[in-house]
Amino acid sequence: MNIQGRISDILSAEAAAIAAVRVTPAFEQAVLALRDSTGKVLTTGMGKAGHVARKFGSTLCSTGTPAYYLHPGEAAHGDLGIVEADDCVVAFSTSGKTQEVIDMLERGRALGIGTIISITSHPESALRDLSDIVVDMGVITEPCAHGLTPSASIAVMLAISDALALTLMDLKQFSRTEFGRRHHGGYLGAQSRPDSEA
Repeated sequence: MNIQGRISDILSAEAAAIAAVRVTPAFEQAVLALRDSTGKVLTTGMGKAGHVARKFGSTLCSTGTPAYYLHPGEAAHGDLGIVEADDCVVAFSTSGKTQEVIDMLERGRALGIGTIISITSHPESALRDLSDIVVDMGVITEPCAHGLTPSASIAVMLAISDALALTLMDLKQFSRTEFGRRHHGGYLGAQSRPDSEA
């Protein structure tokens, strides 16, 4: 096996999947919905998509949009109680068929969820039907030898979430100083202070 060649192929497949994303009006609608939400911003997803959802929430927090990750499994055991009227939920699921996510969103609607934004790939899914805004990842082929391990799909999901978060930050004119107030520790905290070197 040519290990270096295989690694190069995987990196190329993930980069190509990101480059193939079509930026549609739904992307703009998602950013504006996040900006204009009068409730909380909640992120959700299971498995690998859940890790991206958690990271997206963390990025939003450090760039001026408070957010909270809601685990869809825990939601079924009481954590759904965080949902209030007019909250905006960003749901991550490549298939759009993850039952825990679907159940959480269906029950969350009864609690007054204002807007559901989904980041998903499969063209036919219950998640699309539940969503107000669908940010489409496109049809993605995983470079895994079995076509199963989420890798290219997760790279796309992460790239989209970063694009939404950073565009929202720009839209809010969120400053370097404000970033430092929320991320005061470590290297980035030092870089965000006025006396730091560029």
